[in-house]
Amino acid sequence: MKSTKNIEMTLESGMGAILHADKKGVTFRVWAPNAEAVSVVGDFNDWNVEENCLEQEENGYWACAVGQAKERDEYKFNITYQGNSFLRNDPYATEMTNSNGNSIICDLNFDWKCTDFKMPDWNKLVVYELHIGTFFRGENKDSVGTFYDAIKRLPYLKALGINCIEVLPITEFAGDISWGYNPAAPFAVETDYGGPKGFAKFIDEAHLLGIAVINDVVYNHFGPSDLDLWQFDGWSENDKGGIYFYNDYKSDTPWGDTRPDYGRVEVRRYIRDNAMMWLDAYKCDGLRWDATSYIRDEAGGIGYKKKEIAEGTLLMQEINTEVHEKFPSKILIAEDLKGDHNVTSKYGDKALHFDSQWDGEFVHPIKRVLTAVDDESRDLNDIKSALLNLYNDDAFQRTIFTESHDEVANGKARIPEEIQPGEADSKFAKKRSILGAVLTLTAPGIPMIFQGQEFLEDEYFIDDEELDWSRFSQFKGITKLYRDLIKFRSNPKEFETYGLTGHEIEIVHCNHESKILAYTRTHKDLKDKPTLVILNFSSNVYKDYKIGSQKHENLKTIFNSTWQGYDSEDFETIETNLSILKDENYDNFEHTLSFSIDGYGAIVIAVDK
Repeated sequence: MKSTKNIEMTLESGMGAILHADKKGVTFRVWAPNAEAVSVVGDFNDWNVEENCLEQEENGYWACAVGQAKERDEYKFNITYQGNSFLRNDPYATEMTNSNGNSIICDLNFDWKCTDFKMPDWNKLVVYELHIGTFFRGENKDSVGTFYDAIKRLPYLKALGINCIEVLPITEFAGDISWGYNPAAPFAVETDYGGPKGFAKFIDEAHLLGIAVINDVVYNHFGPSDLDLWQFDGWSENDKGGIYFYNDYKSDTPWGDTRPDYGRVEVRRYIRDNAMMWLDAYKCDGLRWDATSYIRDEAGGIGYKKKEIAEGTLLMQEINTEVHEKFPSKILIAEDLKGDHNVTSKYGDKALHFDSQWDGEFVHPIKRVLTAVDDESRDLNDIKSALLNLYNDDAFQRTIFTESHDEVANGKARIPEEIQPGEADSKFAKKRSILGAVLTLTAPGIPMIFQGQEFLEDEYFIDDEELDWSRFSQFKGITKLYRDLIKFRSNPKEFETYGLTGHEIEIVHCNHESKILAYTRTHKDLKDKPTLVILNFSSNVYKDYKIGSQKHENLKTIFNSTWQGYDSEDFETIETNLSILKDENYDNFEHTLSFSIDGYGAIVIAVDK
């Protein structure tokens, strides 16, 4: 096969379809080391497989420049292997007609309105996990939500105090309904969500409101369906996936036989280029890596099969190191869930260099206590361990939550529903779920809530049903409660809650009989302004309860979880009646703090301005 109509042009660097700077022509480049011949077909040559042939470069790469190709043209690569020819979508395609359709030549140079966005300080981040397809569907409830629909709810998130959104994966996946953890085309943005321009618009509008956007990426497996990467250039071994995948026992994952071959330099480059695209071209403020334990271990670090994938560790080390050098303000979060300090360590051969990791050592003990049927079963040691767990002595190396897309699906329900099945709107379900919110938003760590948690969404998460926004109208008081808690963290100056932005925590009271637990949060630069959090894990109302206190003046209650203003139907305000007994030793502290607290109540106390 020989090209007769390739125009003599300078090849641009890069992979995939690279628009030339003057928009006059496109360079096509693809990695297909086992191919005998490669051509590009598309709208620009009437899909003629003989019109534009690629020339071999070094290390299995092929390239050509096509002068008549232009933005928005559809295309594919025609690959010949062992005498057989077949069409493949571009592995680097940044837009597709659909997951099993055609690649589209796309320009990722967007017209940004916000050019000076600054990532909020990590110790003030409050993350909202959001699924574009179900978060908000606008007027057409029968179709999936889009970026443009979600944009309409950004002012709501801003008013809630959210300063960071984490979107579930938005790469092109099979069909139009999915959580997103089945990437068919890792560089393309899901067409049904609004494609590349829609995602860029969503990020731009979020930035204009001061909200950061973290993108969820899936590098532990690809596909497994609608996957043109599979046996991409025809070659494979053991009937496995070919050049992009392991072709031995290491290919196996819980999501298919499609673990990328991290041992190949070209595959590591492919994943590296993907990560950099989100951070550079789309201006994402960080990445959340899905299931990193399955990148660094064959069985995800579970059971007797534990066996390290050294090249998977290398992949994460290489990418994270480069990201920190190029984008020091952007955050890298791992969903590893193994409680491993190496994940967020910067030192040692096994250090993965992530900035924060989802903390299973927080969510699971907290849920055990909240969902226990009777008060006697609530073990405050579980709460203490959840509060005090740190990675590498850094409070913000962990992301903490009680609800996430995983924690409210796959047989697990929302917290209020788990507390009282079938009666998630009950007083006890409300109060105890709020205890979880207080812990999440006042404990050391980067707090995260899942969409709808702030108005007591009680349905488990499914990808074909919109969030029930009618509950926002029904539980506006609960949303206000979340708003108050969130602003203590994201805007501490207004409330003198600087302690919540510090690393330090001290358990100042833990009574296993009364089920009262109290802790202070302190910022090292503002030790005279601690924040005191008191929680009652029993149904008992306590009057004039006493705990020890370092401070003896200027203390005020800034939050009472059972204030009637949060729920006029089920809550009855119990005034805290704070008083300080100066120089009266209690709990080995100099002074004594006396207060009242409702059953399953929480109060937050700060230093008065």
